[in-house]
Amino acid sequence: MREVEVVVREYEAEKDRTGAEAVDRMCDVSPSGGVSLFMDHLGDPVCRVRNSPAFLMLVAETCGRGDGEIVGVIRGCVKTITCGKTTPRSSAGGGMPAGEAVPIFTKAAYILGLRVSPSHRRMGIGLKLVKRLEDWFRSNDAEYSYMATDKSNLASLRLFTHHLNYTKFRTPRILVHPVFAGHRLPLPSSTTLLHLPPSSAESLYRRIFSTTEFFPRDIDSILNNPLSLGTFLAYPTQSFSYTTIHHFLTRPPKSWAVLSVWDSSSLLQFELRGVPRLKKGVAWTTRAVDKAVPWLRIPSVPDLFSPFGGYFLYGIGGEGPEAIKMLRVLCRNAHNMAREGGCRVVATEVAAAEPLVKGIPYWRSLSFEEDLWCVKRLDDEYRDGAVVGDWTRSVPGASIFVDPREV
Repeated sequence: MREVEVVVREYEAEKDRTGAEAVDRMCDVSPSGGVSLFMDHLGDPVCRVRNSPAFLMLVAETCGRGDGEIVGVIRGCVKTITCGKTTPRSSAGGGMPAGEAVPIFTKAAYILGLRVSPSHRRMGIGLKLVKRLEDWFRSNDAEYSYMATDKSNLASLRLFTHHLNYTKFRTPRILVHPVFAGHRLPLPSSTTLLHLPPSSAESLYRRIFSTTEFFPRDIDSILNNPLSLGTFLAYPTQSFSYTTIHHFLTRPPKSWAVLSVWDSSSLLQFELRGVPRLKKGVAWTTRAVDKAVPWLRIPSVPDLFSPFGGYFLYGIGGEGPEAIKMLRVLCRNAHNMAREGGCRVVATEVAAAEPLVKGIPYWRSLSFEEDLWCVKRLDDEYRDGAVVGDWTRSVPGASIFVDPREV
Protein backbone atom coordinates (compact mmCIF):
# COMPACT_ATOMS: atom_id res chain seq x y z
CA MET A 1 0.00 0.00 0.00
CA ARG A 2 1.70 3.20 -1.19
CA GLU A 3 0.92 6.48 0.53
CA VAL A 4 0.27 9.96 -0.80
CA GLU A 5 0.76 13.17 1.12
CA VAL A 6 -2.57 14.52 2.26
CA VAL A 7 -3.82 16.73 5.04
CA VAL A 8 -6.91 15.63 6.98
CA ARG A 9 -8.95 18.56 8.29
CA GLU A 10 -12.46 19.59 9.21
CA TYR A 11 -14.90 20.15 6.36
CA GLU A 12 -15.56 23.81 5.47
CA ALA A 13 -18.85 24.20 3.63
CA GLU A 14 -18.08 27.20 1.41
CA LYS A 15 -14.63 25.92 0.47
CA ASP A 16 -15.14 22.18 0.25
CA ARG A 17 -18.73 21.53 -0.85
CA THR A 18 -17.99 21.07 -4.55
CA GLY A 19 -14.98 18.82 -3.99
CA ALA A 20 -16.74 16.70 -1.36
CA GLU A 21 -19.78 16.19 -3.57
CA ALA A 22 -17.50 15.17 -6.45
CA VAL A 23 -15.89 12.44 -4.32
CA ASP A 24 -19.31 11.17 -3.25
CA ARG A 25 -20.48 11.03 -6.87
CA MET A 26 -17.41 9.14 -8.05
CA CYS A 27 -17.80 6.55 -5.32
CA ASP A 28 -21.46 5.92 -6.12
CA VAL A 29 -20.58 4.61 -9.59
CA SER A 30 -20.45 0.82 -9.91
CA PRO A 31 -16.85 -0.27 -10.68
CA SER A 32 -18.17 -2.98 -13.02
CA GLY A 33 -20.34 -0.53 -14.94
CA GLY A 34 -23.51 -2.22 -13.70
CA VAL A 35 -26.39 -0.93 -11.58
CA SER A 36 -25.40 1.56 -8.88
CA LEU A 37 -27.31 3.56 -6.28
CA PHE A 38 -26.54 7.27 -6.52
CA MET A 39 -27.06 9.39 -3.40
CA ASP A 40 -27.66 13.14 -3.62
CA HIS A 41 -27.12 15.13 -0.41
CA LEU A 42 -29.07 18.06 -1.87
CA GLY A 43 -26.16 20.47 -1.48
CA ASP A 44 -25.38 19.56 2.14
CA PRO A 45 -22.74 16.81 2.48
CA VAL A 46 -23.13 16.95 6.30
CA CYS A 47 -26.89 16.19 6.18
CA ARG A 48 -26.57 12.57 7.35
CA VAL A 49 -25.12 13.60 10.72
CA ARG A 50 -26.31 17.18 11.12
CA ASN A 51 -29.27 16.23 13.34
CA SER A 52 -27.10 14.31 15.82
CA PRO A 53 -26.07 15.78 19.21
CA ALA A 54 -22.37 16.06 18.22
CA PHE A 55 -21.07 15.56 14.69
CA LEU A 56 -18.03 16.13 12.49
CA MET A 57 -17.14 15.80 8.83
CA LEU A 58 -13.52 15.52 7.72
CA VAL A 59 -11.91 15.83 4.29
CA ALA A 60 -8.59 14.55 2.98
CA GLU A 61 -6.89 17.13 0.76
CA THR A 62 -3.76 16.55 -1.32
CA CYS A 63 -0.71 18.67 -0.60
CA GLY A 64 1.36 20.29 -3.32
CA ARG A 65 1.50 23.27 -5.61
CA GLY A 66 -1.64 25.25 -6.23
CA ASP A 67 -5.02 24.37 -4.78
CA GLY A 68 -5.27 20.99 -3.12
CA GLU A 69 -7.72 18.38 -4.33
CA ILE A 70 -10.23 16.75 -2.02
CA VAL A 71 -9.75 13.00 -2.42
CA GLY A 72 -11.54 11.63 0.65
CA VAL A 73 -14.39 12.39 3.06
CA ILE A 74 -15.80 10.88 6.25
CA ARG A 75 -18.62 11.72 8.67
CA GLY A 76 -19.12 10.81 12.29
CA CYS A 77 -21.30 11.57 15.30
CA VAL A 78 -21.39 10.87 19.03
CA LYS A 79 -24.42 10.16 21.18
CA THR A 80 -25.47 8.33 24.35
CA ILE A 81 -27.21 5.03 23.71
CA THR A 82 -28.24 1.84 25.50
CA CYS A 83 -25.63 -0.92 25.40
CA GLY A 84 -27.20 -3.34 27.87
CA LYS A 85 -29.44 -3.72 30.86
CA THR A 86 -29.28 -4.75 34.50
CA THR A 87 -31.76 -5.68 37.18
CA PRO A 88 -31.25 -3.86 40.48
CA ARG A 89 -31.53 -6.00 43.60
CA SER A 90 -33.70 -3.39 45.30
CA SER A 91 -35.39 -0.10 44.48
CA ALA A 92 -33.98 1.81 47.42
CA GLY A 93 -33.57 5.38 46.29
CA GLY A 94 -33.75 4.38 42.63
CA GLY A 95 -37.39 5.08 41.87
CA MET A 96 -37.76 1.82 39.91
CA PRO A 97 -39.75 -1.25 40.96
CA ALA A 98 -37.60 -4.06 42.33
CA GLY A 99 -36.78 -6.64 39.67
CA GLU A 100 -37.45 -4.32 36.70
CA ALA A 101 -34.59 -4.08 34.21
CA VAL A 102 -32.95 -0.70 33.75
CA PRO A 103 -30.79 0.45 30.83
CA ILE A 104 -27.03 0.76 30.87
CA PHE A 105 -25.98 3.74 28.79
CA THR A 106 -22.72 4.34 27.00
CA LYS A 107 -21.34 7.11 24.83
CA ALA A 108 -20.96 5.68 21.34
CA ALA A 109 -19.68 7.07 18.06
CA TYR A 110 -20.92 6.18 14.59
CA ILE A 111 -18.85 6.34 11.38
CA LEU A 112 -20.61 6.80 8.06
CA GLY A 113 -20.04 8.18 4.60
CA LEU A 114 -16.38 7.18 4.25
CA ARG A 115 -15.41 7.82 0.64
CA VAL A 116 -12.04 7.86 -1.12
CA SER A 117 -11.62 8.90 -4.74
CA PRO A 118 -11.02 5.82 -6.98
CA SER A 119 -7.76 7.36 -8.25
CA HIS A 120 -6.39 7.64 -4.70
CA ARG A 121 -7.31 4.31 -3.18
CA ARG A 122 -4.83 1.92 -1.55
CA MET A 123 -2.75 4.89 -0.43
CA GLY A 124 -3.70 4.92 3.26
CA ILE A 125 -6.13 7.82 2.96
CA GLY A 126 -9.13 5.94 4.36
CA LEU A 127 -7.02 4.80 7.31
CA LYS A 128 -5.94 8.37 8.05
CA LEU A 129 -9.50 9.65 7.90
CA VAL A 130 -10.80 7.01 10.31
CA LYS A 131 -7.94 7.45 12.79
CA ARG A 132 -8.40 11.21 12.85
CA LEU A 133 -12.14 10.79 13.38
CA GLU A 134 -11.49 8.30 16.20
CA ASP A 135 -9.30 10.92 17.91
CA TRP A 136 -12.26 13.29 17.83
CA PHE A 137 -14.50 10.55 19.22
CA ARG A 138 -12.14 10.07 22.16
CA SER A 139 -12.02 13.82 22.80
CA ASN A 140 -15.81 13.64 23.12
CA ASP A 141 -15.56 10.79 25.67
CA ALA A 142 -16.90 8.09 23.34
CA GLU A 143 -16.34 4.58 24.71
CA TYR A 144 -17.24 2.72 21.50
CA SER A 145 -17.15 3.33 17.77
CA TYR A 146 -19.23 1.42 15.23
CA MET A 147 -19.82 1.46 11.49
CA ALA A 148 -22.08 -0.22 8.94
CA THR A 149 -21.20 -1.75 5.59
CA ASP A 150 -22.38 -4.38 3.14
CA LYS A 151 -21.02 -7.86 3.71
CA SER A 152 -19.77 -7.89 0.12
CA ASN A 153 -17.70 -4.72 0.59
CA LEU A 154 -14.43 -6.54 1.20
CA ALA A 155 -12.27 -3.42 0.99
CA SER A 156 -14.25 -1.73 3.78
CA LEU A 157 -14.21 -4.87 5.93
CA ARG A 158 -10.47 -5.26 5.43
CA LEU A 159 -9.82 -1.67 6.48
CA PHE A 160 -11.91 -1.79 9.64
CA THR A 161 -11.33 -5.36 10.83
CA HIS A 162 -7.69 -5.90 9.78
CA HIS A 163 -6.16 -2.44 10.13
CA LEU A 164 -8.36 -0.77 12.76
CA ASN A 165 -9.27 -3.73 15.00
CA TYR A 166 -13.04 -3.53 14.62
CA THR A 167 -14.98 -6.75 15.16
CA LYS A 168 -18.12 -7.98 13.43
CA PHE A 169 -21.00 -7.15 15.76
CA ARG A 170 -24.56 -7.15 14.41
CA THR A 171 -26.22 -8.13 11.11
CA PRO A 172 -29.43 -6.09 10.67
CA ARG A 173 -31.68 -6.13 7.62
CA ILE A 174 -32.68 -3.08 5.55
CA LEU A 175 -36.22 -3.66 4.28
CA VAL A 176 -37.62 -1.54 1.44
CA HIS A 177 -41.15 -1.40 0.05
CA PRO A 178 -42.23 0.58 -3.02
CA VAL A 179 -44.87 3.30 -2.91
CA PHE A 180 -47.50 2.44 -5.49
CA ALA A 181 -48.17 5.13 -8.06
CA GLY A 182 -51.88 4.61 -8.68
CA HIS A 183 -53.52 3.68 -5.41
CA ARG A 184 -53.57 4.02 -1.65
CA LEU A 185 -53.58 1.00 0.59
CA PRO A 186 -56.86 0.42 2.47
CA LEU A 187 -56.86 0.59 6.26
CA PRO A 188 -59.20 -1.89 8.00
CA SER A 189 -61.87 -0.51 10.32
CA SER A 190 -61.06 -3.32 12.77
CA THR A 191 -57.88 -1.47 13.76
CA THR A 192 -57.76 1.93 15.45
CA LEU A 193 -54.83 4.25 14.70
CA LEU A 194 -53.83 6.86 17.24
CA HIS A 195 -51.43 9.69 16.32
CA LEU A 196 -49.38 10.33 19.46
CA PRO A 197 -47.94 13.74 20.35
CA PRO A 198 -44.13 13.71 20.86
CA SER A 199 -44.40 13.80 24.66
CA SER A 200 -46.67 10.73 24.70
CA ALA A 201 -44.47 8.92 22.17
CA GLU A 202 -41.45 9.63 24.38
CA SER A 203 -43.19 8.12 27.42
CA LEU A 204 -44.12 5.01 25.46
CA TYR A 205 -40.68 4.56 23.90
CA ARG A 206 -38.84 5.01 27.19
CA ARG A 207 -41.11 2.38 28.72
CA ILE A 208 -40.74 -0.27 25.99
CA PHE A 209 -37.37 0.49 24.35
CA SER A 210 -35.10 1.93 27.05
CA THR A 211 -33.27 -1.39 27.49
CA THR A 212 -33.04 -2.12 23.74
CA GLU A 213 -29.60 -1.90 22.13
CA PHE A 214 -28.77 1.45 20.49
CA PHE A 215 -31.77 3.21 22.04
CA PRO A 216 -30.81 6.93 22.11
CA ARG A 217 -31.10 8.65 25.45
CA ASP A 218 -32.15 11.86 23.66
CA ILE A 219 -35.19 10.18 22.06
CA ASP A 220 -37.14 13.37 22.83
CA SER A 221 -34.90 15.30 20.41
CA ILE A 222 -35.67 12.82 17.65
CA LEU A 223 -39.42 12.84 18.21
CA ASN A 224 -39.53 16.65 18.32
CA ASN A 225 -37.42 17.04 15.17
CA PRO A 226 -39.43 18.51 12.26
CA LEU A 227 -38.32 15.54 10.13
CA SER A 228 -40.18 13.15 12.45
CA LEU A 229 -43.65 13.14 10.91
CA GLY A 230 -45.41 11.36 13.73
CA THR A 231 -45.67 8.33 15.97
CA PHE A 232 -48.66 6.05 15.42
CA LEU A 233 -50.18 3.50 17.77
CA ALA A 234 -52.45 0.70 16.50
CA TYR A 235 -54.76 -1.51 18.52
CA PRO A 236 -58.01 -3.48 17.91
CA THR A 237 -61.03 -1.20 17.52
CA GLN A 238 -63.11 -3.20 19.97
CA SER A 239 -60.53 -2.48 22.69
CA PHE A 240 -60.93 0.17 25.33
CA SER A 241 -60.73 3.76 24.03
CA TYR A 242 -57.61 5.57 25.24
CA THR A 243 -57.44 9.28 25.98
CA THR A 244 -53.91 9.56 27.43
CA ILE A 245 -50.66 7.60 27.12
CA HIS A 246 -50.71 7.04 30.87
CA HIS A 247 -54.07 5.37 30.47
CA PHE A 248 -52.65 3.16 27.73
CA LEU A 249 -49.55 2.18 29.71
CA THR A 250 -51.53 1.26 32.82
CA ARG A 251 -54.18 -0.69 30.94
CA PRO A 252 -52.80 -1.76 27.52
CA PRO A 253 -54.90 -3.85 25.11
CA LYS A 254 -54.07 -7.50 24.51
CA SER A 255 -52.40 -6.57 21.20
CA TRP A 256 -50.89 -3.34 19.92
CA ALA A 257 -48.07 -1.99 17.74
CA VAL A 258 -46.26 1.31 17.33
CA LEU A 259 -43.91 2.99 14.84
CA SER A 260 -42.66 6.45 13.90
CA VAL A 261 -42.13 7.98 10.45
CA TRP A 262 -39.05 10.00 9.48
CA ASP A 263 -38.85 12.18 6.35
CA SER A 264 -35.52 11.18 4.78
CA SER A 265 -36.53 12.76 1.47
CA SER A 266 -35.87 16.25 2.81
CA LEU A 267 -32.22 15.31 3.38
CA LEU A 268 -31.39 12.81 0.66
CA GLN A 269 -32.45 11.82 -2.81
CA PHE A 270 -31.54 8.53 -4.48
CA GLU A 271 -31.37 7.28 -8.05
CA LEU A 272 -30.70 3.89 -9.60
CA ARG A 273 -28.31 4.19 -12.53
CA GLY A 274 -27.14 1.65 -15.07
CA VAL A 275 -30.48 -0.19 -15.20
CA PRO A 276 -31.14 -1.84 -18.62
CA ARG A 277 -33.72 -0.07 -20.79
CA LEU A 278 -35.93 -3.16 -20.93
CA LYS A 279 -36.33 -3.25 -17.14
CA LYS A 280 -37.15 0.46 -17.12
CA GLY A 281 -39.84 -0.19 -19.70
CA VAL A 282 -41.40 -2.98 -17.69
CA ALA A 283 -41.45 -0.78 -14.59
CA TRP A 284 -43.09 2.05 -16.55
CA THR A 285 -45.78 -0.35 -17.79
CA THR A 286 -46.69 -1.45 -14.25
CA ARG A 287 -47.12 2.20 -13.21
CA ALA A 288 -49.21 3.02 -16.25
CA VAL A 289 -51.57 0.11 -15.58
CA ASP A 290 -51.80 0.96 -11.87
CA LYS A 291 -52.76 4.56 -12.65
CA ALA A 292 -55.25 3.52 -15.35
CA VAL A 293 -57.11 1.00 -13.16
CA PRO A 294 -56.27 1.92 -9.54
CA TRP A 295 -59.26 -0.05 -8.19
CA LEU A 296 -57.43 -3.28 -9.12
CA ARG A 297 -54.61 -2.29 -6.71
CA ILE A 298 -51.93 -3.79 -8.93
CA PRO A 299 -48.45 -3.62 -7.31
CA SER A 300 -46.37 -1.30 -9.45
CA VAL A 301 -42.65 -0.54 -9.59
CA PRO A 302 -42.03 3.16 -8.86
CA ASP A 303 -39.71 5.28 -10.97
CA LEU A 304 -36.41 4.65 -9.21
CA PHE A 305 -34.39 5.69 -12.26
CA SER A 306 -34.75 9.42 -11.63
CA PRO A 307 -34.15 11.19 -8.28
CA PHE A 308 -36.54 9.95 -5.59
CA GLY A 309 -37.01 10.20 -1.85
CA GLY A 310 -38.33 7.94 0.87
CA TYR A 311 -39.70 7.75 4.38
CA PHE A 312 -37.92 5.75 7.09
CA LEU A 313 -39.81 3.82 9.75
CA TYR A 314 -38.23 3.64 13.21
CA GLY A 315 -39.25 2.75 16.75
CA ILE A 316 -41.08 -0.37 15.60
CA GLY A 317 -42.53 -2.35 18.48
CA GLY A 318 -45.58 -4.11 19.79
CA GLU A 319 -46.98 -6.82 22.02
CA GLY A 320 -49.69 -9.44 21.93
CA PRO A 321 -50.93 -12.20 19.60
CA GLU A 322 -52.12 -9.70 16.96
CA ALA A 323 -49.11 -7.36 17.13
CA ILE A 324 -47.94 -8.41 13.65
CA LYS A 325 -51.40 -7.69 12.24
CA MET A 326 -51.40 -4.27 13.93
CA LEU A 327 -47.94 -3.52 12.52
CA ARG A 328 -49.07 -4.32 8.98
CA VAL A 329 -51.77 -1.67 9.32
CA LEU A 330 -49.22 0.87 10.55
CA CYS A 331 -46.99 0.11 7.56
CA ARG A 332 -49.94 0.61 5.22
CA ASN A 333 -50.61 3.98 6.83
CA ALA A 334 -46.93 4.92 6.40
CA HIS A 335 -47.13 3.90 2.72
CA ASN A 336 -50.09 6.25 2.22
CA MET A 337 -48.25 9.06 4.02
CA ALA A 338 -45.24 8.55 1.75
CA ARG A 339 -47.48 8.60 -1.33
CA GLU A 340 -49.00 11.90 -0.24
CA GLY A 341 -45.49 13.22 0.45
CA GLY A 342 -44.32 12.42 -3.07
CA CYS A 343 -41.98 9.61 -2.01
CA ARG A 344 -41.39 6.39 -3.90
CA VAL A 345 -40.15 4.02 -1.19
CA VAL A 346 -40.67 3.27 2.49
CA ALA A 347 -37.76 1.66 4.32
CA THR A 348 -36.76 0.44 7.76
CA GLU A 349 -33.90 -1.44 9.41
CA VAL A 350 -34.41 -4.22 11.95
CA ALA A 351 -32.34 -6.78 13.84
CA ALA A 352 -31.70 -10.13 12.20
CA ALA A 353 -33.96 -11.82 14.76
CA GLU A 354 -36.65 -9.12 14.99
CA PRO A 355 -39.80 -10.95 16.21
CA LEU A 356 -42.18 -8.54 14.41
CA VAL A 357 -40.51 -8.73 11.00
CA LYS A 358 -43.47 -10.64 9.49
CA GLY A 359 -45.56 -7.52 10.00
CA ILE A 360 -43.27 -5.41 7.80
CA PRO A 361 -44.04 -5.73 4.07
CA TYR A 362 -41.02 -5.41 1.78
CA TRP A 363 -39.75 -6.38 -1.64
CA ARG A 364 -36.69 -8.59 -1.52
CA SER A 365 -35.45 -7.17 -4.82
CA LEU A 366 -35.26 -3.66 -3.29
CA SER A 367 -33.98 -4.65 0.17
CA PHE A 368 -30.49 -5.15 1.60
CA GLU A 369 -30.30 -8.20 3.81
CA GLU A 370 -26.48 -8.31 3.93
CA ASP A 371 -25.86 -5.34 6.21
CA LEU A 372 -23.04 -5.68 8.74
CA TRP A 373 -22.22 -3.52 11.75
CA CYS A 374 -18.70 -3.62 13.18
CA VAL A 375 -17.66 -2.21 16.55
CA LYS A 376 -14.51 -1.23 18.45
CA ARG A 377 -13.86 -0.27 22.04
CA LEU A 378 -12.13 3.12 22.20
CA ASP A 379 -11.82 3.44 25.98
CA ASP A 380 -9.47 1.07 27.78
CA GLU A 381 -11.06 1.81 31.14
CA TYR A 382 -14.37 0.17 32.07
CA ARG A 383 -16.51 2.94 33.46
CA ASP A 384 -19.32 0.54 34.21
CA GLY A 385 -17.33 -2.66 33.94
CA ALA A 386 -18.85 -4.32 36.98
CA VAL A 387 -22.24 -4.21 35.28
CA VAL A 388 -21.88 -4.53 31.53
CA GLY A 389 -18.25 -5.45 30.78
CA ASP A 390 -17.15 -5.23 27.15
CA TRP A 391 -20.14 -4.49 24.90
CA THR A 392 -18.25 -5.74 21.85
CA ARG A 393 -18.50 -9.29 23.25
CA SER A 394 -22.19 -9.18 24.15
CA VAL A 395 -24.81 -11.49 22.69
CA PRO A 396 -27.20 -9.75 20.26
CA GLY A 397 -30.73 -9.07 21.43
CA ALA A 398 -33.88 -9.80 19.47
CA SER A 399 -34.34 -6.13 18.54
CA ILE A 400 -32.31 -2.98 17.96
CA PHE A 401 -33.32 0.68 17.83
CA VAL A 402 -32.11 2.32 14.62
CA ASP A 403 -31.63 6.07 14.94
CA PRO A 404 -33.29 7.73 11.91
CA ARG A 405 -30.88 10.67 12.10
CA GLU A 406 -28.06 8.49 10.76
CA VAL A 407 -29.78 6.60 7.96
